Amino acid sequence: MTELLIAPALQRALDERNYTDLTPVQSAVIAPQARGRDLLVSAQTGSGKTVAYGLGIAENLLGDAESLPKATAPLALVVAPTRELALQVQRELEWLYAKAGARIVPSVGGMDPQRERRLLAEGAHIVVGTPGRLRDHIERNRLDLSALKAVVLDEADEMLDLGFREDLEFILGSMPKERRTLLFSATLPRGIANLAKTFQNNAFRIEATSGDAGHADIDYRAIKIAPKETEHVIVNVLRLVDAPASIIFCNTRDAVRHLQSTLVERGFSAVYLSGELGQNERNQALQALRDGRARICVATDVAARGIDLPNLGLVIHADLPHDSEILQHRSGRTGRAGRKGVSVVIVPPARRRKAEGLLAAAGIEPRWTLPPTAEDIRALDRQRMIEDPALREEPSEEDLAWAALLIAERTPQEIAAMLARIYRSRLPEPEEVTDPSSWFDKQVRVRVGAERAERDGGARERPFSRERSPRDVEISGGDMALFRVDIGRKNKADPKWLLPMLCRRGKVTRDDIGSIRIFDTTTEVEIAATAAEHFAENVRRTDGDDIRINPIAAGEREAPSARPRFDRPKGHFNKPERPFAKPRSFQDRPPREDKPREDKPREARSVEDRPRKPFQKPFRDGPHPESRPLEGRPYEGKPSAVKPFAGKKRFENDRLARADGPARETRAPRPDDGAPKRSLKPFERKEPPRSDRGFKGAGKPGFKGRKRDG
Repeated sequence: MTELLIAPALQRALDERNYTDLTPVQSAVIAPQARGRDLLVSAQTGSGKTVAYGLGIAENLLGDAESLPKATAPLALVVAPTRELALQVQRELEWLYAKAGARIVPSVGGMDPQRERRLLAEGAHIVVGTPGRLRDHIERNRLDLSALKAVVLDEADEMLDLGFREDLEFILGSMPKERRTLLFSATLPRGIANLAKTFQNNAFRIEATSGDAGHADIDYRAIKIAPKETEHVIVNVLRLVDAPASIIFCNTRDAVRHLQSTLVERGFSAVYLSGELGQNERNQALQALRDGRARICVATDVAARGIDLPNLGLVIHADLPHDSEILQHRSGRTGRAGRKGVSVVIVPPARRRKAEGLLAAAGIEPRWTLPPTAEDIRALDRQRMIEDPALREEPSEEDLAWAALLIAERTPQEIAAMLARIYRSRLPEPEEVTDPSSWFDKQVRVRVGAERAERDGGARERPFSRERSPRDVEISGGDMALFRVDIGRKNKADPKWLLPMLCRRGKVTRDDIGSIRIFDTTTEVEIAATAAEHFAENVRRTDGDDIRINPIAAGEREAPSARPRFDRPKGHFNKPERPFAKPRSFQDRPPREDKPREDKPREARSVEDRPRKPFQKPFRDGPHPESRPLEGRPYEGKPSAVKPFAGKKRFENDRLARADGPARETRAPRPDDGAPKRSLKPFERKEPPRSDRGFKGAGKPGFKGRKRDG
């Protein structure tokens, strides 16, 4: 009965793709009870939602017709959160509606908007785009929604998370009310429910999510690693699984670029995908994966939704996602449409609790393993070389001729060695990794000292963790091993650089290091007994420095000549508090006992009695003789002085004669001095004087203008 509800043109397209059995969500969308109604669908990623709503809107677009009419205004609109998902939806709908003659136009950010405008003007049956670009076309009247019959919101929860609520409300509000709305989402949060109530009419609810069904085709593995070995473990995992296509997720763009360049340097064909790339660069990266020119894609969460790569068999979480939903969407890039896939979570010691919480929230029970070692990879390479299909094919005559030439020159053993060398040269070299068991051993505990045990009323055990500083714990000698470092206070030893050096040299974590006691010439360090042997074996190598670290046997510990830096008396830093000083005001000051100074009148002294400076001339009554005014002209000064009031030429038109001198000569009057002056009207410009030559360029070679009358 289900087959009768599929349009004949779409059924032929499904038969060509060998679609014999529909997925649960595809069957539910075309069921009789869902026909012609608004749909609110929640389904796991990779469950065939694109084909599902492609079949669902066929009755609105085709009806009983075999093909679609001529393309004018769009009949259906599909809104997707990301550019990659929108372009992928376009490709899926193109082959599904190929027999019906559908014209499908994409409209995504990062592409040429003028080209999209031309495609929309030529007509389209279905438009697939992102919210921002679709709204831009609607506001510019480039996208006509008057004939729209159906709209699909794909990954609606992701669009709300990305902040497209306003754009979605604008797009849905610009459509005709007599339409069909299909809303697809992996989860149904409150925002999706509110959106459905506002823009859907009595929507039919379809729940296609079924517990572990979304994880049935994915093999989840959690690999425990040592600190700072993420890149080495990723290299070994890629060599171990050897999938046709793999994707590695990081949280930041910088981490994506760094990891991609690291893999390329190690011999992998890798591309990267992040939000900083343009749309053409994104398309080229994805096309390289589809064509087989690249086998690895390092990406941010921009590639976590909707992207479908047919040969993707491995997903690696280099950085843990922020929530369990993103973890599921990342892993959902593999194990799609019945194919098997592997999802690997890289778990350093500091992220184990977060990883366990994310996996538990997603309902995933992974297989906890140790990182693959270089020897495991080499053994697997030898087995793969023997089983290589190229070595199992029947040799041709040309191959036999080359083999005879080699046998004549080399022995069979040498030929086999050369073949193995050529085979190995094509493979990236595996990395040496550390066994992380000591970092993840939950049984490592410390016992509180006897004094604290007696004070607390009995001995008790506490985990030796980073949250509780080991220097604040009194540890008995049975749980810790003692090591001596041949540097001390005189060598400027300091825990700020001693602790990282011990972790690096001994390949241990801070949790394995107890108290650090610095003396004048040596330093004593306590190491957890479970990691002491591993620590002693690693510190034998100097790694470029001359600091020697040796274990201290029982009874060899000598009394220090001086008190160590950290063994200070209890309460050394508890300084006594200062007494509180109450602020005093001006009225609180005590009265002064001494009387104020009485001002005595200044004695009048003559000029001759004033104190004189050394080499100072004697005082005389009256002004200096040189500063006395001349007779007849009191303010003229010396004869050689400049005449007073001798200003610039603009002051020479003064017609008045000075009282202390002869009248100055005035300039000759201008011809127009007696003519009355005309005041300019508002906005009237004074005309420049005319010349006989007209314009400035008149009379010059190449001047073609008209001369102005002079």
